[in-house]
This record gives sequence, C-alpha cells and structure tokens, in this order.
Amino acid sequence: MDNRSEIWRQVDEHKERFVALADRVWGMPEVCYTEERSVAEHKAELIHQGFKVTEKVAGIPTAIMGEAGEGGPVIAIMGEYDALPGLSQEAGKAVHSPIETGGHGHGCGHNLLGSAALLAATAVKDWLAANKVPGRVRYYGCPAEEGGAAKAFMVRAGAFADADIAMTWHPSSWWEVAPPLSLANTRADFVFTGKAAHAAASPHLGRSALDAVELMNVGVNYMREHMPSDARVHYAVLDTGGIAPNVVQAHARVRYSIRARDLPGMTELVNRVTKIAQGAALMTETTVETRIVSAVSNILGNTPLEKALQAIMEDLGPPHFDEKDKAFAAAIRATLPEKDIATVWYAIGMEDTGAPLADFTVPLDARRNPMIGSTDVGDVSWVVPTVQVHAPTVAIGTPFHTWQVVAQGKEPAAHKAMIQASKAMASLAISALTDPSLMAEAKADLARRTKASPYVCPIPPEVNPPLDMSRGH
Repeated sequence: MDNRSEIWRQVDEHKERFVALADRVWGMPEVCYTEERSVAEHKAELIHQGFKVTEKVAGIPTAIMGEAGEGGPVIAIMGEYDALPGLSQEAGKAVHSPIETGGHGHGCGHNLLGSAALLAATAVKDWLAANKVPGRVRYYGCPAEEGGAAKAFMVRAGAFADADIAMTWHPSSWWEVAPPLSLANTRADFVFTGKAAHAAASPHLGRSALDAVELMNVGVNYMREHMPSDARVHYAVLDTGGIAPNVVQAHARVRYSIRARDLPGMTELVNRVTKIAQGAALMTETTVETRIVSAVSNILGNTPLEKALQAIMEDLGPPHFDEKDKAFAAAIRATLPEKDIATVWYAIGMEDTGAPLADFTVPLDARRNPMIGSTDVGDVSWVVPTVQVHAPTVAIGTPFHTWQVVAQGKEPAAHKAMIQASKAMASLAISALTDPSLMAEAKADLARRTKASPYVCPIPPEVNPPLDMSRGH
C-alpha cells in the first residue's frame, strides 16, 4: 500500500473546502482571545467532517478540539486563527491599501495555518477509517498565539497529556522543516501607584507613577548591556495616568515582553527586570505590583521527527508556482527594502537567487543564521515530541506582521503552499502510525532532552488565560 500517495490524494479531495475556510477566516480577522467567528467556522467544519468536538478547551472560549479514530496512538495537529491589530489590507494589492483604518489583519498567515492543519487532520481521519488502522487524530484549534500563550495554558490544563506526537506548520518564505529554535518569553505588567496632586500648586505632595514607569524603562535600557546577546526585552506603556499635564499621575502601567534562549535564562531576566521596577518605585516613593500576563517556553527539537519530515518534504517538493504567482510575488518584493530580502536569505545561509518564491527545499543541515522569536508551540514540545513545517506562502523576504503578508493571504500561491503543508503533515502522521519505531525514537529523544530539566509551566498556577488582553487590560 502506497500510504504517501493515498494520503496526498485524500488532501486533494478536500482541499477546495479548506481553501474556502482559509479565505473566510482571512475576511474576519480577530485578535488575541476574541476569535469567536473564526472558531465557529472551524467548529462547523469539524462537525461537517464528523469529528467529535470538544469546546472551550482549558476553559478558553475560543479553543476547540476535534478527535476521530479509535484506540492506538494519538496524533495532535495544531492550528491557529488569530490575527494582528492595525494590519487591515486589501487582498491581492501590492500597495498599502487598508480595508478599514486601524482594522485588524492576518499579518502572520494564521488564516491559512488553521485551515491547513484541519485539512491534514481530515485527511488522516479518512485514511484511518479507510484502512481500519487503530489510532486517533486530533485537531487542536489554538487561539491567541500572538502573545496570549493559549497553548501553554492548554498544556497546563492537560489537553496534550495523552498525545503521542504533535505537529503544526507556519507560513514562511521557505519550504523547510522549521528550525527548532525559539525564545522563552514572559509578558508581565508592572503597575505603579503613586499619589495625585496639583502639578503647579503642590507638586511636592504628589508621587508620580508615570515617573516610576519612565525610570524603570531607563533602568531596563541600561541593563541591555549586561544581559545575554540573544535575549530580548521590549515594552509598551499601557496607562500613562491620564492626559492632563498639570496633574501628578497617580497610576501608570507598562507591559514588558522578556525573552531568553531557555526557561532558566528567562526566569533570571524576569527577576532582574522586577528588581529594576522595585528600584523605580523606591526612587519615586510609589508602589509597584507585578502581574504576569502570559508566558511560553522555548521550543525543544526532535531529531527523529525532523529527519522523517525532511524526507517527506524532499519527496513532496515545494509548491508549483506559475507565472502569475511569481508576477504578484515580484510586485510584493518591489515594496520591500533590499535588506529585508537579504535577511531571510542570510537566515538560511544561502545566496539570493533572485527568485520571488521559494522553488527548492532547504536542506536540514543548512548553515543557518536564525532570526528567533517566540511561540507557544514551545510548551507543547516539552510534553509531546513536536515538529513543524514551514511552507512558502509569501514572496521571499516578506517580513511577517506586515500589510504585505495580509495582501498575500488569499493568493493562489498561498493556497498552494497551505495544501502542500497539509500533505507533509498528513504524511508524517501516517508514517508515525505505521512505523512504531519512529514514534518510539521520537519519545526517547524528548525524554533525553528533558531528563535534566523536566517541564515546568512558566505561567504561575494562579494566572488564568488573559481573555481581555487585546483590550489592554
């Protein structure tokens, strides 16, 4: 039995429905933990395809799970569908053209991500039924990847406790096994409370919370010289205490994103930033409260799964792009600084070929110079052997979290890449279900990586999913 050809055929049989799903979700961009319409679309498709549906996973209203099959191992396929604020953009236009001023947009391609993951799960479901093979496939609809750490809360709640392997994918410039690199990340609010006073008549009676925020930011900026070079610290002032300059601000709040290569390094850096906040409060005679909003772990690689996925992606090959695909990608590329394009080529350690779209498979042993961010997939990778596909949904060099990604989110090239990603994930799932040694090796690899440092959720147990964080609360 040619399992690979059969599962690819299953993907092709369903692809039109899931392209339509991706386009519908593109048209209803919803940010962190507000994805009510998007999750409803995924729920409707899960029901249509015959999955057993579990809603409100981990108590999160926009998290969902669909399961199919009986007995055997459990294959977890993760999808996302959250958008980003301020990136509204018309589809198919290579000029900045917002649909709604200040509106949201799918600037990271999660409309494609969720749909392709569900397409892969559907193909595996049908393959299990047709071949009467024991095993279960689960689609995890995961909201709030953009800063909300939903998967970390789902892991903490035990949603992945009985999964045997996990996989996902992400839109990219490249056709490759995603490098297993990410930064552990904590988002924390530092809330300062002072004392209001008339800024002209009695300033000596006031204690400025805004001064404390500003002093904290200065202190953190001085700390940058004395922290690991691959760590990152960013901040946004959420509450300045009001708009009246003649009032000493009695309250102010700043949100920090604190990243490091691993969990111990992140914990140390969070402690240092917290001390700086306490010092700012001491200098201004205010008080400060630290509130953890969310946190994610760094990703753990899994060599057996990465090698198996690489072989599949080499056999499958990158999407086939036609001249229209390349022409629009070239138009997008013309909007990008040369430095943006050079940066993504540098990241995979290769010379720029001038191609507007990726037409090759990046080698697993490429000499990479990775640009590292954070993702809540990291927490899943600490408890389940995990691997990810990158598929070329955008013109080479397109920076993510930009209007250019939104503009390409409904293009035929993006659809072709999401379908190819589905085929790669579905193939890997079938390989794991039919080759017990692959699953055993993957689990042994995870056990080795976590032996010295078992997983500890970076989110304090008393912290609940920040369902209102997109409203700045």
